[in-house]
Amino acid sequence: MQRSAGRFLTTHTGSLPRPEDLVRMMYAKEEGVPVDRAALAARIRSAVEEVVHKQAAAGVDVVNDGEMSKPSYATYVKDRLNGFGGAGNTFVYQDLVEFPNLARRVFGDPGRSRRKTPGCNAPISVRDPEAARHDVDNLKAGFGRVKAQEMFMSAASPGVIGLFFRNDHYPSQEAYLFAIAEAMRQEYETVAKAGIILQIDCPDLAMGRHIQYAEALNHALANVPPERLRMHLCWGNYEGPHHCDVPLEQIIDLVFLARPSGISFEAANPRHAHEWKVFEAVKLPEGKVLIPGVLESKTNFIEHPELVAQRIGRYARLVGRENVIAGSDCGYGTWVGQAAVDPDVVWAKMAAMAEGARIATREFWKR
Repeated sequence: MQRSAGRFLTTHTGSLPRPEDLVRMMYAKEEGVPVDRAALAARIRSAVEEVVHKQAAAGVDVVNDGEMSKPSYATYVKDRLNGFGGAGNTFVYQDLVEFPNLARRVFGDPGRSRRKTPGCNAPISVRDPEAARHDVDNLKAGFGRVKAQEMFMSAASPGVIGLFFRNDHYPSQEAYLFAIAEAMRQEYETVAKAGIILQIDCPDLAMGRHIQYAEALNHALANVPPERLRMHLCWGNYEGPHHCDVPLEQIIDLVFLARPSGISFEAANPRHAHEWKVFEAVKLPEGKVLIPGVLESKTNFIEHPELVAQRIGRYARLVGRENVIAGSDCGYGTWVGQAAVDPDVVWAKMAAMAEGARIATREFWKR
């Protein structure tokens, strides 16, 4: 994984706005409507090329496929793994319990309300080993046509799969997590062996807060070098009060136990923007790189480049300029059809991030 050598690099979290025609095709597939598989695969491939070009045009250095092939960052695994044919799971966010009207609005979002989270009711194994290879091929094809520094690709962590898909088969949660980890190895290693940085999406470390999640993750990633890995930590990408979010300082030790060198996390939104101060007291371990969110992922405000530069600078002064890459709080297309931020605004926010990184670079490298 590249570091910020000579200038601050920019990246983001993973999901990006999908073209409307692709959204319609994926909605149909999720709802059991027959969809021409070849046509869907071709549209996913062209959408990946389009989104890679948009990232590069906005000034993003470390680009990805925008998760174009996935109905969501976590629920896509039901199509790639065997064992998930049980009854659906209802996920409750603690912070929304005392705000029922807001809860109805959050879960009424067209993308979130259509998500499928069937429970585990049988042994877990790989059903579609080609899916990750197709994702890799699509991203590499798009990357080859732009000027960008590096590629990354996201995948669900064993812990987040265990959170969203309830266990109705394995004798314990630990056995369930390690069964998921074994099955996800194939996807993780396919991405890493292709020369693409693997990002593991780990909201479970903040929302589940259990050491088993880190242990299962490390087990699944045992064959991938830490420097080829980054992880994303978040507290749920939804517009809610978030007053029940566990503070970063209470889980940072657990985060550091995980193998990935890169740590992407929410650092721009009103609930977590103050947590740069954690690194005044906590030393960044050797080899780790911070990817703080300098863009909020649920608001149509376009961050001022000077604010972006200030946010980058706070971390750079504490952990070293080479150990900071600018990122986003979370994704902009977490679920197919979810559109908290207007797609055109997303690209304007990315451009503001790139300009902010240039401003910060002039300060820290005296250009």
